[in-house]
Amino acid sequence: MSSAATRWTVRLTIGIVCIAAVIWYLHSRGDAATSQGTKDRPAGKDARVVPVQVGIAEKKDFPVWLDGLGTVTAYQQVTIHPQVDGRLDSVKFTEGQQVKKGELIAQIDPRPFMVQLHNAEGALARDQAQLAAAKADYDRQKNLHEQNLVAQNAVDAAAGTLGNFQGAVKIDEAAIENARLQLDYAAVKAPIDGITGVRLVDAGNLVHATDATGLVVITAIDPAAVLFTLPQDRLTDVTEALAAGNVEVDIYNRDGATLLGKGTLTVLDNQVNASTATMRMKAIVPNPNKTLWPNAFVKARALVAVKKDAVLVPAAAVQQGPAGAFVYVVAADQTVKMTPVHVALTQGDTTVIEKGLAGGEQVVIEGANQLRNGGKVDTGNGKGLADAPTDTNSRGHKGSGAPHPSEAARPPKP
Repeated sequence: MSSAATRWTVRLTIGIVCIAAVIWYLHSRGDAATSQGTKDRPAGKDARVVPVQVGIAEKKDFPVWLDGLGTVTAYQQVTIHPQVDGRLDSVKFTEGQQVKKGELIAQIDPRPFMVQLHNAEGALARDQAQLAAAKADYDRQKNLHEQNLVAQNAVDAAAGTLGNFQGAVKIDEAAIENARLQLDYAAVKAPIDGITGVRLVDAGNLVHATDATGLVVITAIDPAAVLFTLPQDRLTDVTEALAAGNVEVDIYNRDGATLLGKGTLTVLDNQVNASTATMRMKAIVPNPNKTLWPNAFVKARALVAVKKDAVLVPAAAVQQGPAGAFVYVVAADQTVKMTPVHVALTQGDTTVIEKGLAGGEQVVIEGANQLRNGGKVDTGNGKGLADAPTDTNSRGHKGSGAPHPSEAARPPKP
């Protein structure tokens, strides 16, 4: 074997021996540390108590609300148009005034319609006189015919004249009714209860029944109508609630902080909006205090169900793991158990548990990220501290019994 090959073999052997020595040294140190840690830790006890906050799993009825955004609309809105042509003599309302149905709000010059009424009444009086004469002539001709003094054609002619004047009287009576109707139309009255808007025509102008603008717009806001939308995925909940009876709807302002009114769901639209995947609904809400105003944006909450004897926990208590949702349940010995649960729904800060809890359990709502199954916790009632070692490297937590060294070193306040 050459000298170069010999040197290479020697170097390789030395390298392998060094690597083996390093591995043996590190392994022996790890075993020693593990043995020392096991020796120092009390057997059968958790080395750390985790401070947590807990809540109670309550069992009670839980109302299920569906939230949607909507707008207030007028329950009724009418644009007042004149029904006859003429000069607008006077406006009887002020802008923004509350008016009642049948209340006079404007007056069109009534004199042309008074003339028509008087003319029709005169024509009626004339035709009634002629009708009386025709009836007398008919009776006379009929008596003469019964005595064979006149021919039948004379009786027929008298009957025809009588019928003409009877028809003329009816026409005159209809003309009088029409004249009175036009006279009534000249007095413009509110057709609904509501609030008047901005005046669109001033007194003195000529107005016509064909005018496009009208005189004023009256809006009825008590009750108010609220149009709002919900996701189409909740269609079944809404239809089942409607089939069961009245569906209560609460109306809040846009941020959901102030309740503006309570009403009832009256209309579920007959189709889903394909572009937004939402369904539109209409609620009627009593509005005596005028808190709901047309075109205002609001938040609507529809009560679609009430879950009886539901198990409720704070939403913060529910954790997610590889196997699904779970909660940490605190036992009497201040240890926690990881309990799988089935969540029915979450509404606001509350979660409804369908399976996994019976009610009355204490569940961890804060500090769960530091826990493991079977770990010991401190719920703030002084329990669970007997086995806890003093940790001088972490700041004391409320109820932990381990103040920070800097806090312990402070002199007491005078």
